[in-house]
Amino acid sequence: MSLRRSYTAIVERNVLWQGEFASEPYESAWASEAIFFVRALEVSRDFAGTAHVQISADGIHWVDEGSSFDLPKSRDEVTFCKVRHFGGFLRIHGIASNDGVKVLVSLALKE
Repeated sequence: MSLRRSYTAIVERNVLWQGEFASEPYESAWASEAIFFVRALEVSRDFAGTAHVQISADGIHWVDEGSSFDLPKSRDEVTFCKVRHFGGFLRIHGIASNDGVKVLVSLALKE
C-alpha cells in the first residue's frame, strides 16, 4: 500500500479582488485532484462575486474548466471548488462587485 502525495499551496494572500480578476496560476500536472479554498479576509456588507476554475497547458492561454462557485460574503467565510481531470496549470477567474473582497486562496493538490 502506498501513501498518496499531497501538497497545499497558498496562491493568493491579502489580495483584493474587484471587478474582473484572476488568481496566480499554479502548475499542478502531477496531481489527479484539486480543491481551491477561498477565505474572505475583508469584505463589504453588500459584496457579491462568482468565480470559475480555468485550466491551461502552458500557464498562458486559459479556458474555462466548467466548475464555478460563489465567493465568500462575510469575513472568515470559506468557499471551495473541487476539480478533477485538468491540464498542467490551474487558476481561478471571475467577477467581483466593485467594493471587492480581500482573499486568501489555498490550492490543495492530491495525487
